[in-house]
Amino acid sequence: MENVEKQLREEAKKLLADKKVDVIVGYEEGTIPLQTSPCFITNPDDTGKLVWNSFCSQNLAKYVHDIIHQHRESQVRVKPEDKTKKVVGVVARGCTTRSLVIHLQERQYGRDEIVIIGVPCTGYVAKRKVSNLVDDNEILEVSVNGDKMSVKTAGGDKDIPFKDVIADNCLNCHFNNPVVSDIMIGSEAPPMDVDREYHDVNKFEKLSVEERWAYFTKEMEKCIRCYACRNACPSCYCKVCFVEQSQPSWVGVGDDPTDTQVFQIMRMFHMVGRCVDCGSCVEVCPMGVDLRKFLKKLDKDGFELFNHRAGADLDDPPLLSTHLMEDKEDFIYEPEEQS
Repeated sequence: MENVEKQLREEAKKLLADKKVDVIVGYEEGTIPLQTSPCFITNPDDTGKLVWNSFCSQNLAKYVHDIIHQHRESQVRVKPEDKTKKVVGVVARGCTTRSLVIHLQERQYGRDEIVIIGVPCTGYVAKRKVSNLVDDNEILEVSVNGDKMSVKTAGGDKDIPFKDVIADNCLNCHFNNPVVSDIMIGSEAPPMDVDREYHDVNKFEKLSVEERWAYFTKEMEKCIRCYACRNACPSCYCKVCFVEQSQPSWVGVGDDPTDTQVFQIMRMFHMVGRCVDCGSCVEVCPMGVDLRKFLKKLDKDGFELFNHRAGADLDDPPLLSTHLMEDKEDFIYEPEEQS
């Protein structure tokens, strides 16, 4: 079996040593079980801290965007002849590369400003699933051995089938291998169960309008507007978010439920043709709000109406920035028939 982690460290060290990148964005061991942390390595000797395992859940494209733009801002007052370019190397699985593609399509940075280290992915562990399976006991230690996860808790030890703790977005992932890369680590990962990709959405669509709205309002009642979903999302990169604008003021600062609904609805529609189903928003939500069902509905519409998958192909224009004469338009004039 190939040692992906070893190869990853070797390639990252070489990139830094050869000065092909200024920083490597990857994962390192976290301070608590079930968790890794993003790390930013500039010294070739520090690449030994890089890890790649089933607990690498964050979409690192978020940090790539921020690093490059922070560097650009630092160059504003620098003389043109003294300006420098920052090249970022990033450890990227399938969904991360799709987010990078979206950034490139939206001209957030150039292709020459990133070096993509592609890694195959068989899914990451959803912490909330593990917690539910151990009855919310404090988790002290976790190890993964093949198709089994061993969990040591304050209430005792338990073995759990690995398939039972994989994040939902990973279970039906079409793109668990990178869609673009400069360096590919390891062999391609086997395909996931893509036949059930829209299973939950199909069930949701069969509900009446009233039932769907009732489900939405119930889920949004959980939301405390901590904005963790926005902050973790690689497609949320506006310097000033609409929720923080004061002229005009879109969302109030109080606890009015309608303000929470407006925030979530507007953020979801900003994700049209831009959500790569990486699951970062769901993973960081402290309240367990079911955001994915609504985002996946938008993804399904984009695919079925326009044959578009966000970030799947650098040459496939973003959904809302292109128009084809053969696009279906009946849903515009007869929305009730499409609901």
